[in-house]
Amino acid sequence: QVQLVESGGGLVQPGGSLRLSCAAFGGFSLEYYAIGWFRQAPGKEREGISCISSEDVTYTTDADSVKDRFTISRDNTRNVVYLQMNSLVPEDTAVYYCAAEFSATWCGMDSADFSSWGQGTQVTVSS
Repeated sequence: QVQLVESGGGLVQPGGSLRLSCAAFGGFSLEYYAIGWFRQAPGKEREGISCISSEDVTYTTDADSVKDRFTISRDNTRNVVYLQMNSLVPEDTAVYYCAAEFSATWCGMDSADFSSWGQGTQVTVSS
């Protein structure tokens, strides 16, 4: 099973941007995986943000909480999937997770569709 690691989280002021990265350990090539980004804030359920299929079809939730601010992308030369987050607000504070599913030609925001998960990276939006 692919092992994932997220990075790029941290403390950012409202209105700022962060780019999260999802990388794989152990020689796995993420280009053959669908990758999803999820987040979980304290006391709240896990929320799906965006995903990219193994055929590079992307889906981003149209929830008002993230709409038009977050973008997923893949760099196969670096074996990384990114989540670009712009115009951050305090409500974006959460632990952000990436997840993977091998050879998934489509993807959605159901966490049950992903079998491998990273440990998460903390994003805190505060002044």
